[in-house]
Amino acid sequence: MSWNPAPRSSEPRRWFNSSLPQTLQASVMLFYLDAALALISGLLGGLSLILIVAAFLSFAPAFGMANERKWGYVVGVVVASLLVALYLWGFVVSHSFGVIIELLFAGVLLALLLHPQSRSYQRIWFH
Repeated sequence: MSWNPAPRSSEPRRWFNSSLPQTLQASVMLFYLDAALALISGLLGGLSLILIVAAFLSFAPAFGMANERKWGYVVGVVVASLLVALYLWGFVVSHSFGVIIELLFAGVLLALLLHPQSRSYQRIWFH
């Protein structure tokens, strides 16, 4: 037996999947945007480890959902839920306008993922 690093399926990996419903397409784009902004903030702020981890936690579900993987959807719901909780706590503590904007985007992301169209599509088509 030899080790084969090739993927099990012959499908190429995708960064974006236009066959997903609009709710999941928007979720993928918002996760990629969040990952890019976290990475840029991390680079400008001296490579903060927390921001680099946050960028990875936003990139992973976007890539997983673009490739129709159930783990991508589950990780996306968990990350979006944590973002909503974090920004809600931040708003309670600081009452800052910037936190309200972040909370709004996290809430929209979570709503897109939990939309019935997203849930039924991933339940049927994701592997």
